[in-house]
Amino acid sequence: MRSVLAMGRFNGMFDMTNRRIFLRNSALAMVGVGSAPLWLKRALYASDAPLPRKKILVAIFQRGAADGLNIVVPHGEKAYYALRPTIAVPRPATGSDKASESAIDLDGFFGLHPSLASLVPLFADGHLAVVDAVGSPDPTRSHFDAQDYMESGTPGFKATSDGWMNRALPQAVGKASPLRALSLGAVLPRAMRGERPAIALQNINDFQVRNSQAAKAFEQLYTETGDAALNATGRETFEAVSLLQAVQKTPYQPAAEYPRGRFGDSLRQIAQLIKADVGLEVAFADIGGWDHHVNELGQRASEGQLANLLREYGQALSAFWRDMGDRMADVVVVTMSEFGRTAQENGNRGTDHGHANCMFVLGGQVKGGKVYGQWPGLEKEQLYENRDLALTTDFRDVLGELVARHLGNPTLRGVFPGYDPKFLGLV
Repeated sequence: MRSVLAMGRFNGMFDMTNRRIFLRNSALAMVGVGSAPLWLKRALYASDAPLPRKKILVAIFQRGAADGLNIVVPHGEKAYYALRPTIAVPRPATGSDKASESAIDLDGFFGLHPSLASLVPLFADGHLAVVDAVGSPDPTRSHFDAQDYMESGTPGFKATSDGWMNRALPQAVGKASPLRALSLGAVLPRAMRGERPAIALQNINDFQVRNSQAAKAFEQLYTETGDAALNATGRETFEAVSLLQAVQKTPYQPAAEYPRGRFGDSLRQIAQLIKADVGLEVAFADIGGWDHHVNELGQRASEGQLANLLREYGQALSAFWRDMGDRMADVVVVTMSEFGRTAQENGNRGTDHGHANCMFVLGGQVKGGKVYGQWPGLEKEQLYENRDLALTTDFRDVLGELVARHLGNPTLRGVFPGYDPKFLGLV
């Protein structure tokens, strides 16, 4: 496995007596070193020439099991209001003082939660598509297992060693960028682990040298090792650091205002790297906090845990769209969560672990302005196990279409082993 788990600061000298131990461990934890070595400055990616523009896929994971029924509201479904007497989002009420507390109509049957008002223009203009009753066919209600299955792309099979995003990268033509696959966060996510190099970082600007002698020692350890895999890891490390240093030299002024918080900051940094033409092809960010067993909504739909989280989520996606400008033609953003939540509210004005959910697809050549998928209904006999929204679209159908038609990787059996994705016509 050549994926690199994390990048951070480098501050101290090495204990040369522990060289072998350090080399083994540092293959799993990449360390940013401030100044690029001389051999790297002669490399292709240390030049000032921008890399060719590529198609880019950005995956967003909503960790905690988002309540798709209160995100994409089936306001035309009578049973929705019967199942959720206190936490249902009210039917659209345009032209009244209650409009800001009601679902925003999309097509006469579905609407968006009012906190997602920033995404409505993107849907109306055909840039945002919604897929409903979608998710993993595995019945688990374990957060850990369900996230693992979705990120590996092999639901129900625990032995998969790599992630779907790593396998989805098209075959590189020529020298691949060391920032080809990148995640914003402290640890490389399951989706990006695999044979192809990938990195995780928390902040572009966290790479600085406090001890140049130590940095030289770090370089020497990698370049002099006889282990080919470690030597390759060293080269990838320094190439990535060199590119990130070049990005740091120009302060980034986004063309839109991102909401405060880790998620908005993650999308801002992804936008910065895309605009810097560093060769990014797949990127990953996540946003947690969706496990709403208690008090999911406040007394009004625009208040409470879910409303606040959706506001941050929607505003960050909208800011990313505006910030990217015409570069968005090369980018598709897809969102997902490990599973949905129960159709019926519980006794604590919340919802419990469910089954099917919703996904958003934004940008590129996406055929937006439509809710995709077959709606199964919410009557008792239509529910999965008499309690959850039933699944009618496999999440691999959505991801597979994006991998094949956007990224240009047609070898989907290698990306999703044992499954043949059925395209929805999203792009």
